[in-house]
Amino acid sequence: MPNFCAAPNCTRKSTQSDLAFFRFPRDPERCRIWVENCRRADLEDKTSDQLNKHYRLCAKHFDPAMVCKTSPYRTVLKDTAIPTIFDLTSHLKNPHTRHRKRIKELTEEDIRKMKERRLASSIDQLVAKKDLSGEDSTNATEDEPQLSTEDREFREYLRSLFEVVVMSAKQCIPLTATENGSDNFQTLLEYRISVGDEALRKRFEATAVNTKYLSHEQQNQLLDVCENTVREEMLLEVRESRFFSLVTGNLLEFSGERYLPLFVRFVNQQNVLREEFVDFVLFDVDEPSLVERLEAQLTDRWGLSMEDCRGQAHQASGSSTTKMKAVAVLLMEKYPLALNMPCSHTALNVHLANSLPYPNVQVIMETLRRIGNLFRTHSTQYELEASIATHHQKNEEKAAVLKQACAAGWTERHDVFDVLLDLFMPLILCMDVIWTNNEGKFNNTVSADAYSIAEILADFEIIVTIVILKNVLTFTRAFGRNLQKETLDVFFAANSLTAVLHSLNEVNDNIDVYHEFWYEEAMSVATVMEIPVKLPRLFLRKQQVADMDEIQTEAYFKEYVTIPVIRGVMQEVEDMFSDTNLKALKCLSLVPAIMGQMKFNTNEENHAEVYRGDLPNPDTLPAELHCWRIKWKHRGKEVRLPTTIHETLQLPDVKFFPNVNSFLKVLSTLPVLQLEDKDGNSANQRLQAYLANTPVQLRNKSLAMLSINTHVKHDLDVMVDKYCRLYSEDEPEAEETTEEEAAAK
Repeated sequence: MPNFCAAPNCTRKSTQSDLAFFRFPRDPERCRIWVENCRRADLEDKTSDQLNKHYRLCAKHFDPAMVCKTSPYRTVLKDTAIPTIFDLTSHLKNPHTRHRKRIKELTEEDIRKMKERRLASSIDQLVAKKDLSGEDSTNATEDEPQLSTEDREFREYLRSLFEVVVMSAKQCIPLTATENGSDNFQTLLEYRISVGDEALRKRFEATAVNTKYLSHEQQNQLLDVCENTVREEMLLEVRESRFFSLVTGNLLEFSGERYLPLFVRFVNQQNVLREEFVDFVLFDVDEPSLVERLEAQLTDRWGLSMEDCRGQAHQASGSSTTKMKAVAVLLMEKYPLALNMPCSHTALNVHLANSLPYPNVQVIMETLRRIGNLFRTHSTQYELEASIATHHQKNEEKAAVLKQACAAGWTERHDVFDVLLDLFMPLILCMDVIWTNNEGKFNNTVSADAYSIAEILADFEIIVTIVILKNVLTFTRAFGRNLQKETLDVFFAANSLTAVLHSLNEVNDNIDVYHEFWYEEAMSVATVMEIPVKLPRLFLRKQQVADMDEIQTEAYFKEYVTIPVIRGVMQEVEDMFSDTNLKALKCLSLVPAIMGQMKFNTNEENHAEVYRGDLPNPDTLPAELHCWRIKWKHRGKEVRLPTTIHETLQLPDVKFFPNVNSFLKVLSTLPVLQLEDKDGNSANQRLQAYLANTPVQLRNKSLAMLSINTHVKHDLDVMVDKYCRLYSEDEPEAEETTEEEAAAK
């Protein structure tokens, strides 16, 4: 007779698979945890004996570290094993299907109690309870054999190693050799031994003096296990939430190869919007192959479904801009609801400028990034403020305004090009001071960087391009700022897009007039800076014109700079805010504060078809929306209207509006919306902190992943189990160093 899996949405049976099937435990406490995790409401009234006799779970619902293969024919569970991997959402894709295995809907109180019970049910308690209860021989055959003294010591040793790795990640300490030649990992292990770590001392007390404790390969194995354990902990929440969005960052380099940082945005079981960093994706293939790689990473390795992806945002710049645009288009062709939108991390005007594939624009954007990096130190920032004071010594009010404007992060603001032009003269003066370095304050790298930036800025083509970008992006500045504000501002920004496009079209229709004013502004900046007005050298060389006077400089810049910039910005705005994207953003009128602003005269039904397939009961949506509006329209005077999606989802009675609840959760994942990040410590900011604190040559992908996700719960015992399972035949051993290395030490 075949065994059937009791897990929700699981149809596996023993005759169709070589998977192991495990009985529910007879221990009442442990059995209750199994039932609780399964979310099977119909199993709660059954006794542990009944469940043990009639119900099974397949191995797919257990962490692999909890499953032991004692022989080719026998697979057992560890006595502390608890099922944690379940599909609790796939039935929502077909809500009209009847399910034999009903999934229990959890209230906030249920979730709180589950967490408390799980914390109380530690491994030691379970083992002690098992010893006292005297389980019969049937269950005893499924328990892990008792560890020998040697095995226990080895596991304690591994635990110490993992503690060092996790601590290094939290403190952004590279494990490999530093610039002065010392090995941080070896040093940390030696320190732990000196302060009384017996597991490490016993392991290494018999080794030679000139011995390395772990090879680099074994260090990488430890890092790999840590990384995968932390990632799996995060992905459990993403799978439970079902819907998510993808966000990618600017390319990074590790060991000479370029990688794409990948974030996942989702709403967790507590209805809180989260955005977590999950991995680095190798960026060495063409667009279709990169799409396949992303899909394989998400579906095959992480167990997510791209059918549930509701948004994507790509913070590309430079040469990767065109490639990531193509990736976004290919993903939307396969998954139409994976809407491509700007990312809330980046100012819209910066995103628009990064998206323009013109060499002169990309040179400016790369120069801005270099300027931002250059002025991160106190000494360079002090020099810039001194240059501002010198240049505007007769106008202290102007100097004070500029000093405030050039605070940290000004190169990523919506008005970055306005600030850049205001700072132009002091910035050039500051660069001259830094690269001449008469007082020896700066190292050679900083001086060389300052010289390079000064040479780039002292070019008339660059000045013209900056002036044109400033003026064109003035029309999108207010629109972009509203997108990074509260939900109410985002909603009205979406409704103002027509006016923004109308203004850009008006500029395009009267380009001759606008260009004349902008060119005169660029000429005046160049005159003040004593920069010669001339055509680009590369253009002149290509034209090979005998009489250079025949080429009008103003006409050239209109044709090759002004027109491409204005049309490129218009096209990018239209692409990023297509009709489907706008319909999605207009559904934000479900938020009560927006309904109140609209006098409760909203029409979400007109836009609901975008997410109709995501709703549990789409046929009842019109009636439910009517009740939702009536609820807030006739509220008591003391009742405040929630202003954000987050506030609305936290309401205790939103569960009585299942379609509205689902709608808001899907909308919340859209990348354009701001995170509810009260402490200003987002995953993207933690990534930037790791990059700022770690030299390029010492960066490690796995250590970066751990450093960014130190807030995620990690279990050292689980890491030890995984390591023993994966590398049991390749246990960490000491590695002898050469005599030369020993002498160097």
